[in-house]
Amino acid sequence: MLCCALGTLPTAVMLLPFSAQAAEEAALNFVGADIESVIKAVGHYTNITFVIDPRVKGTLTLVSEKSISKAQAFNLLTSALRLQGFAVVSGDGYAKVVPEADAKLQAGPTQVGAGQAGAKGDQVVSQIFQLNYESAANVVTVLRPLISPNNTINANPGNNSVVVTDYADNVKRLAKIVAALDVPAVADLDVIPVRYAIASDLATMVNKLLEGGAGAGDAGKTSVLADPRTNSLVLRAPSAARANLAKSLIAKLDQPTAELGNVHVVYLKNAEAAKLAQTLRSVMSGDTSAATATGVPSSGQSGQNQNNMSGQSSGSSGSTSTGPSNPLLTNSTQQQQAGGGTAGFIQADSTTNTLIITAPESVYRNLRAVIDQLDVRRAQVYIESLIVEVSSDKASEFGVQWVGATGNENSTYRVGGLQSYSTGGTNNNIATLANSLLGKTTSTTSTSATMPGNGLSIGVFKQVAGGLGLGALAHSLESDGNANILSTPNMITLDNELASIQVGQNVPILSGQFTTTSGTASNPFQTIDRREVGLTLKVRPQISEGGTIKMAIYHETSSVDKSTLTASAGITLNKRVIENNVIADDGQIIVLGGLIEDTEGDGTDKVRGLGDIPVLGNLFKYQTRTRKKTNLMVFLRPVVIRNKEQSTSLATDRYDYMRAAQEAVKPADSILVKDLGQPLLPQLQDGVPVGSGAVARPVPPAPFPIRAPGAGETGKQQ
Repeated sequence: MLCCALGTLPTAVMLLPFSAQAAEEAALNFVGADIESVIKAVGHYTNITFVIDPRVKGTLTLVSEKSISKAQAFNLLTSALRLQGFAVVSGDGYAKVVPEADAKLQAGPTQVGAGQAGAKGDQVVSQIFQLNYESAANVVTVLRPLISPNNTINANPGNNSVVVTDYADNVKRLAKIVAALDVPAVADLDVIPVRYAIASDLATMVNKLLEGGAGAGDAGKTSVLADPRTNSLVLRAPSAARANLAKSLIAKLDQPTAELGNVHVVYLKNAEAAKLAQTLRSVMSGDTSAATATGVPSSGQSGQNQNNMSGQSSGSSGSTSTGPSNPLLTNSTQQQQAGGGTAGFIQADSTTNTLIITAPESVYRNLRAVIDQLDVRRAQVYIESLIVEVSSDKASEFGVQWVGATGNENSTYRVGGLQSYSTGGTNNNIATLANSLLGKTTSTTSTSATMPGNGLSIGVFKQVAGGLGLGALAHSLESDGNANILSTPNMITLDNELASIQVGQNVPILSGQFTTTSGTASNPFQTIDRREVGLTLKVRPQISEGGTIKMAIYHETSSVDKSTLTASAGITLNKRVIENNVIADDGQIIVLGGLIEDTEGDGTDKVRGLGDIPVLGNLFKYQTRTRKKTNLMVFLRPVVIRNKEQSTSLATDRYDYMRAAQEAVKPADSILVKDLGQPLLPQLQDGVPVGSGAVARPVPPAPFPIRAPGAGETGKQQ
């Protein structure tokens, strides 16, 4: 074996001649040599091109006691540089020597998968670990203390992977740790039949007792689920020890009761006790007519008949029942029932919302299975309605009226309409205006002054000899009215429960009047009816298993026609009603119905013959044109709310909207008028209003502090 010695002085490097093809090993001997010179010498020996960062400065001692190979020389150099705070990053045919803090930013070797072979020694490499079972965030928490201070480790939750940039030898160690952590969770599944107790009751109790020993996350938690159909428990434990603990606890609790009797009390969580008791009685009797029994004797029924759950009539207690068989009873119980014994009694206590069941054990088990399936939390439906109405009402009028008058100062004026129309309204009739201005009428009753109606009215009157007079009135009117109304009644209700909202006024309507006479006095009398006018919405939603929502809807919008407020016959009510049944998806906007109406009218009042004359005929006619457009649409959007988070999010959104609307309605600042403040909803903090006089949740008082008794004292609360 041919050896080559590389000697060095403290300030220089001396290379002895050797053949690169023949020399396979050499001894290194660098003592206090310049670090750059040492890197160049090793690069010359190993045939590796080194790129040295200008910040790499200092001296290096690198000594081998015996001849080493090229690979060993490269590894020895990388280890020595690491001790000096420098790192070697391998590239494509070359190696870079940089400060350790910058090594992770260089384009070094990248390995994917823990089993892939790559760089070794103290080179900086990047490794990607693909995890199959364990969470990447949990693995990063475990490995972070094992990473060099200047290197990095990160988790990618998207594909559950971990990226590590560190020295190759340390990455190899981390790969073994990751392989040990990334294994399937040890979870035993077991089905435990319950003989005496009720599975749902045991599951609740065991979960509460075992929840204190759960580890971090769901993987270390012991879970017990009840199967009401088979009255058994499904156990999932992270280890065999935890499974044995749960089985031992279940076996101790699943014991026959030592007390005599068969009376059971069931506390309900969501259902209503009275209604559920009625349903169970119907199931027990096997006849829908028994659903009327509520535990309280009704008219025509005795309490004894009400409490009999055997399905027999009161007159057949001694004979075999001919009614339908009860599906909840076992064969032995049915035989007992046929022999005259009662199968059970169900009573509801509305005060505590509980069911009191008196029944044999087998019947009670079957009843509990039915109760557990019916006593579930019902979903809610948030209903948002959009009622949009856009209307436009336009009118145009023009006409000329003629009138004649006779009389003098000492006589009564008499006004006669040579040509007068009522199209423009009573206040625009020239005869009415003339009588009002003269203060006289054709009768002996005077009238109060009447002013012309809306629009432009120009009148001319000429007094001629003999008390005769002639007058004319020209009237012109153009009106334009628009309305844009948006109503959004919102409500929330339980599944299959009726919800109703009504916003409006109670309007009085004159229904009749008469006058009673007593001697010379008269007593007028009127009868008034009141009608609810406004907006009414009633909805009964029903959620199907497929996620669709069936709704029975009744919507009514009514208002008072303002043009009939002074009508002698009374006011007129405008009414729009929609009543239908629809099916919608969760969050879908559907249109219930609406009205699109466009009405146009054109009327002319004229003097026959004179009104037909071209141009001049306009002096003897009255023309009116009207156009009314109405667009009304009703939309509805149901949203299913199944949990507390959805309900809180919806309530917070509506709460913030109303608070923003209150803040927008603020009077302008004025130096003359004092700012008296405005009502404003308090702010929400974690879903609870705080400040502005809001009532916070009461805080329970802290327990009394207890201190150890001193000398000569007895232990007591201080």
